[in-house]
Amino acid sequence: MGFSMIIDTHCHIYYSEMENAEEIIRTAAKNDIHLILNGTDPLSNREVLELSGKYENVHAALGYFYSFADEVTDEDILLLDMQLNNENVIAVGEIGLDYYHTKDNKDKQMELFEKMLNLAHKHGLPVIVHSRKSLQDTFDILKKHNVAGSMHCYQGSAEMAREFVKLGFYIGVGGPVTHTNNKKISRTVKEIGISHMLVETDSPYLAPEEKRGQANTSLNLKYIMRKIAEELDMKEDEVASITTENAKKLFGI
Repeated sequence: MGFSMIIDTHCHIYYSEMENAEEIIRTAAKNDIHLILNGTDPLSNREVLELSGKYENVHAALGYFYSFADEVTDEDILLLDMQLNNENVIAVGEIGLDYYHTKDNKDKQMELFEKMLNLAHKHGLPVIVHSRKSLQDTFDILKKHNVAGSMHCYQGSAEMAREFVKLGFYIGVGGPVTHTNNKKISRTVKEIGISHMLVETDSPYLAPEEKRGQANTSLNLKYIMRKIAEELDMKEDEVASITTENAKKLFGI
């Protein structure tokens, strides 16, 4: 890609999501791309741990997602608590709230989110937070917890992004920044600036405009960085180097 090491701070490149996960990881390694794989439930967390033990360029984020809120048991919480001691784990994620898909279990989602934040605090780890149609609740809960982290695939206003930055959060920018109809994220990018930004793909989801309709991979970071460079009138290699430093600082890589 012409950059030194870059970090995809959010992706789901593991067996239960992608058949060719290991092939993609190896290709990323050849391109000096480090991957933060985000688990969402006991199965994916186990896969993430396995891959992070096998590949130098893979780092583990483990968590229970909103979609697991109705099923999670005390045993699941204990298991995750134990797994977070693994030396390859650098964050608690993907965690958060999502009222787009269902509002019926808001209380359970919030309860699970709080448990995840407590575990992050206990283990001294940053968090990777998903928030869809739930930004105010997400913000109110994070405000009560002393954790830093990333707002993954941020979709809110530029004003709200500033508030998350004040809490110690970076804004995760992915494929949607390249989508022609997405003016909101462009405004956010300009508003918060490169020093509070991380790049991510959410692979295999959220492919950039140039790869619409295809499974996303970490090689597509170049389209995201190109768009950010355009928005901020910077060179692409500057975007790569600053966002990499941001990720290293936040996640201790």
